[in-house]
Amino acid sequence: MDLGLLILRLVAGLLIAGHGVQKVSFRLGGGGLAGGAAEFRADGFRGGAFTALAAGGGQIACGLLLAAGALTPLAAAGAVGVMTVAVTVKWPHGLWVQRDGYEYPLLLVVIAVVLALTGPGRWSADEVLDLLPWPPWWAAVTTVTGIGSGLAVRALLHRPAAVAAAGPSTGPTPSRSGS
Repeated sequence: MDLGLLILRLVAGLLIAGHGVQKVSFRLGGGGLAGGAAEFRADGFRGGAFTALAAGGGQIACGLLLAAGALTPLAAAGAVGVMTVAVTVKWPHGLWVQRDGYEYPLLLVVIAVVLALTGPGRWSADEVLDLLPWPPWWAAVTTVTGIGSGLAVRALLHRPAAVAAAGPSTGPTPSRSGS
């Protein structure tokens, strides 16, 4: 079980962190901070570079914490939050990623919640720091805080008129990172 949790944490955490790197740099195929800001503006969010920096920084931090199994409930809440925003962006396209849907960010939300439920396993920073086991109620706090913060960000920063003015999507956009 510990090996499975380690693999799950490493893959999901590093993918989330990589997503963040794309938003703030030219690494991993990213468009730099200007590209991240343009992505958020195209999705109808205000804040430009600040929004891209906050989202990218949050993804990098929570992704690396998840990968390390460090402060797992906090890391999972952060991942749930940023990926909830991504789900809301992709929602109009339906579930499947082939149509620019929310399948991928939803999967990352579920993985983060599962890690909050199971804990990071024995091969984790939380174990080394003697923080385990996390009380079971942390999973509920993680889920509610993560989803709530994602929906709050959407409500505070999204401008529906900007998306409507941009016109309907003509299909999937392969170069977009999805959150």
